[in-house]
Amino acid sequence: MAFLKSLLFNIFFYTSLPIISLLIIFLYPFISSINLSKVASSWIKIVLYFLEIVCGLKWSVIGEHNIPKTPVIVVSNHQGQWESLFLQTLVHPISSIIKKELLLIPFFGWALAFMNPIPINRKNKIQSLKKVLKHASARLKNNYSVLIFPEGTRVSPELGISSFGNSCGLLSVNNNIPILPICHNSGKFWQNKKFIKKAGAIKVSIGPLLKGDDPKELTKEVQLWMQNEYKKMY
Repeated sequence: MAFLKSLLFNIFFYTSLPIISLLIIFLYPFISSINLSKVASSWIKIVLYFLEIVCGLKWSVIGEHNIPKTPVIVVSNHQGQWESLFLQTLVHPISSIIKKELLLIPFFGWALAFMNPIPINRKNKIQSLKKVLKHASARLKNNYSVLIFPEGTRVSPELGISSFGNSCGLLSVNNNIPILPICHNSGKFWQNKKFIKKAGAIKVSIGPLLKGDDPKELTKEVQLWMQNEYKKMY
């Protein structure tokens, strides 16, 4: 039964993806970046609610009052595809750091390019860090929020919170923009590279805004908060 439910969800997800992609491409010349972001967010909410109805995968969020109305650096742990979708619905507009190969996917990649992401080559870490700091700073100055997964790659939920790169701390200190830390356990249910979506309730915790003068210390503070939150929910 879980297989059939997951199959139904995937059919809906992957058939609606080119439709929303074409809609974003069409709307791009006519609406603002914030409204374009909201259009994409509306589709994501539909997808996630369909996931809840079909597969029984719910979610609960605490700390939504911590989300500011001004640009922020969203920093989250990374376990799978669920949070890559969900986090796009919290603030608008938001620019994500993505693998550059995603832009080559027909329709989806083209629409993604219109959402002002920051594409990087993960194989070249030093060059990628420089690009992130440069382009993310430009996004923040243009009233975009920026989404960063400081672990750098998806981490299995049983491994907890992996080590962080310093990009979030550097970006925050250099631009005097606070970090909004977010912790979740979505990988327990929508497992990375697994077809079956398990029924259950994903927990999402949105922490208080964090700022500091030392990039490394600020990064450690964010990581410590996330580790403590994850222990409560895993």
